[in-house]
Amino acid sequence: MNSSTPLTQARKLEPGPMDYRAIRLLMERTQDLHIVSLTPLITPRELKHELPMTEAANRTVVEGRREVQRILDREDPRMLVVVGPCSIHDPEAALDYARRLSGLRDQVSDRLCLVMRMYFEKPRTTVGWKGLINDPQLNGSCDLPEGLRLGRKLLIEANEMGVPCGTELLGPIIPQYITDLVTWAAIGARTTESQTHREMASGLSMPVGYKNGTDGSLDNALGAMVSARHPHSFLGMDADGHISLVRTTGNPWGHIILRGGRLRPNYDAESIAETRTQLDKAGLDPVIMVDCSHANSGKQHARQEAVWRALLDQRLAGDESLIGMILESNIEEGSQSIPEDLSKLRYGVSVTDECISWDTTERLIHYAHERLGAVLAA
Repeated sequence: MNSSTPLTQARKLEPGPMDYRAIRLLMERTQDLHIVSLTPLITPRELKHELPMTEAANRTVVEGRREVQRILDREDPRMLVVVGPCSIHDPEAALDYARRLSGLRDQVSDRLCLVMRMYFEKPRTTVGWKGLINDPQLNGSCDLPEGLRLGRKLLIEANEMGVPCGTELLGPIIPQYITDLVTWAAIGARTTESQTHREMASGLSMPVGYKNGTDGSLDNALGAMVSARHPHSFLGMDADGHISLVRTTGNPWGHIILRGGRLRPNYDAESIAETRTQLDKAGLDPVIMVDCSHANSGKQHARQEAVWRALLDQRLAGDESLIGMILESNIEEGSQSIPEDLSKLRYGVSVTDECISWDTTERLIHYAHERLGAVLAA
């Protein structure tokens, strides 16, 4: 068997200037072996010039962030509620939802601070649709330039309606394109342990919630909160698309999100008390948000209501560390798979996790508003 390669053959040549050039030409390729293409994208600055922040949208973001910060500091007694679709896949339905939420916000704003879930990126354990920004056509074509435009446009329009928006940040480059329009952000259960995401969070301009791990443990979320409060230096990208050294001050507006785990949910009073203890040990403010979906509801949309009611009971019993809740909600209940024929998609139905309907959402929000009002009146 001849084990000789072009490189080993070239090494037998007598040394000389031309021979070294030959060696370089004969070297086997060692990078981009699995890369099909590299497509330059619009820069963040260019996209913001194309779709600029408006005065109305700016007012919503600034006021929304201030409200969330005051709730986290427990200077504002209202409860924070992040509510909306598991993921955004239909811009028309998203704006329909935002219009409905705008009216509801006005009705309950004295006791509840409503922020719309505007989730554009979806983490995947293996494979699947990765969200509107990555795949806006829902067909694997990965039209990222169009996804970035759609995402930014939706955020502008929702904020112009007076609806502050929250999102989960997954890709470390995406924040440069959209986070000037985001009131509240989340770091997911699969990424709280990631150094990249902790560093990214340390430089974000809005409050950030950190979810407990998928196994139900708090360690990763607590570690992320401590890490993100400190300054970091890391590799990133500036508004003109240049690779840059990013230095941050640290982000003081962090809080934990309980989303349950594989073994059991963690919205009960015992779990909340244990979380307070762990926050105190870590030197962190005892403020807690609970996700009514995911493992806390067994990913069954109808069970979110039971979690919602249990959390309200705890808040009304005097647990002021419980500052907010998350609901996965859409126009219609349940979920659907993405069909090959996209014309068969049902309007207002999630293509990822199951969601409660708008009617149920409206009922639960009014229920919370009434119960919180009864306590204030007493």
